[in-house]
Amino acid sequence: MKKNTKINLLLLLVVAALAVLPLALGLGDHKEEPFAGADAEAETAITEIEPDYEPWFTPLYEPPSGEIESALFAVQAALGAGVLAYYFGLHRGRRQGEERALEQAPAGEEPKADKV
Repeated sequence: MKKNTKINLLLLLVVAALAVLPLALGLGDHKEEPFAGADAEAETAITEIEPDYEPWFTPLYEPPSGEIESALFAVQAALGAGVLAYYFGLHRGRRQGEERALEQAPAGEEPKADKV
């Protein structure tokens, strides 16, 4: 087995363990909403400390349910991942193209750089 394959399998195992262990160990069972986000926990902590606290700002859009809020968050994460993947893919492709141009250029001649 190749070294990269072993590393990929090990990383996959670690990610699976990080996803399954909190559920298997019952972490968060003592909470009313064990998988609530940090925003909800911060709001709860603030209202316990200062019951009369009023936020400085209000959201521009309040989703009608938690499921819609989660879906919008997932869409935002997917768009961000797509932008990052495009950026890194574009730069990798450019670098590979430059390397190929250098390899194919006749000896002593500079390859013509394409301006993008």
